[in-house]
Amino acid sequence: MAHEIVDGSSMQRALTRITYEIIEQNKGVENLVFVGIKTRGVYLAKRLASRMKQLEDVTVPVASLDITLYRDDRHRPDHRQEPEVKTTSLDVDITDKHVILVDDVLFTGRTVRAALDALMDIGRPKRISLAVLVDRGHRELPIRPDFVGKNIPTSTNETVHVAVEEYDGHEGISIE
Repeated sequence: MAHEIVDGSSMQRALTRITYEIIEQNKGVENLVFVGIKTRGVYLAKRLASRMKQLEDVTVPVASLDITLYRDDRHRPDHRQEPEVKTTSLDVDITDKHVILVDDVLFTGRTVRAALDALMDIGRPKRISLAVLVDRGHRELPIRPDFVGKNIPTSTNETVHVAVEEYDGHEGISIE
């Protein structure tokens, strides 16, 4: 049974805090590109860009990244079906840009590793930073976020679910 641990307004505050941290650490907003990892990371990236527009009056490009073909569990025997390939619309040039990779939940780090591989196949960013709404721990790879909305300690058998209005029809973060 899922129980909500963060409501929609707290989610918005966390995203606003991340936006301020990005501005501060980047010493401005020049050369920034938000790249959201499908699915919910894309919506979060768009929200960060929108907040950036409100705060700095600068339009930061947003791209979506599909990492399906880069996942390391794709060839495991228990992974029966072939992945459905969705297009990666990086109609933004990331070469020599500071890419802020955006995802909803950071867990083992394997999704981020796949995203880094995909980005490197697309272009050569000057720098890549990682922004996540939730860091739940239990890393299997040496990957650490630069910007975190909320640290939520979990056990490995729990599932953290981020709901965004645009995709799920409601907002919040819950644990099952």
